[in-house]
Amino acid sequence: MKENLNDLKIFVAVAQAHSFTRAAAQLGLSRSALSHAMLALEARLGVRLFIRTTRSVSTTDAGTRLLSTIAPHLDGIQQGLTSLTSLREKPAGTVRITAHDHAITTVLWPRLQPLLRDYPDVKIELNVDYGLTDIAAQSFDAGVRSGTRVDKDMIAVRIGPDLRMGVAGSPEYFQGKSLPELPRDLTDHSCINLRLPTHGGLYVWEFKKQDIPVNVRVDGQAIFNNTFLMLQAALQGVGLAYVPFDMIEPHVKAGRLVSVLEDWCPPFPGYHLYYPSRRHASPALNLVIEALRYRPQGDERARTGEKK
Repeated sequence: MKENLNDLKIFVAVAQAHSFTRAAAQLGLSRSALSHAMLALEARLGVRLFIRTTRSVSTTDAGTRLLSTIAPHLDGIQQGLTSLTSLREKPAGTVRITAHDHAITTVLWPRLQPLLRDYPDVKIELNVDYGLTDIAAQSFDAGVRSGTRVDKDMIAVRIGPDLRMGVAGSPEYFQGKSLPELPRDLTDHSCINLRLPTHGGLYVWEFKKQDIPVNVRVDGQAIFNNTFLMLQAALQGVGLAYVPFDMIEPHVKAGRLVSVLEDWCPPFPGYHLYYPSRRHASPALNLVIEALRYRPQGDERARTGEKK
């Protein structure tokens, strides 16, 4: 029996994403097209491949067996096709990266804009995601996380300096209120929460002092899934925001925000680009890696021959 390679690719995408909707978005097809293709595939094979519910999609025993059999081969085919781009005179193709919006705004986009100008055949797709995305399952070429959260089976390349978080509120918000001196004091304040995509939970604010970690579950009237909206709400006096310190620093200097608990917010390893160690990096991805690779000011001066 001969099967359409596209249908098998759709099957793998749906099985790995556990969702027709997410798989359709990855493949650039409609959800109904994917559903019809899988119903036709099941009819041709004479077995049921998926268990469909209103909330999720999972594979049957037959589907799991088919996935384990064909997924490695399809991955190998894709790697083989990708490797052919090295024979082109100029790098080409799309590099898909999933990252936090702060990483995209402060690190990725500023450094990738010149690359797009210099290499017109290269395309960059940046996907904002606060979850710990499985880049292989979601068909991303690379992802961005802080250095402490990169899986061991990934190649990690540092792309930014150390980071630290900050807590701040507007002077109007603090009128008639005492400033928090300890993380536990945040329970007496209205805090702006961040909704995480993983299980829909709220982000727990993390602090550390003298190597003693303290986590605080805060409460407040406003919840966002975007740090820039959290910052805007803090500027408008809604409550306290917990965001990367470089976001609040200019507002603190201008008197629009008041920073608190700074001694409880130590630096931590900055952003790292990560990608599967088993996958051959395409020329386009190699260009992206080199464009993003972090070079401290001293190293940059040495590279360019500039003296201190």
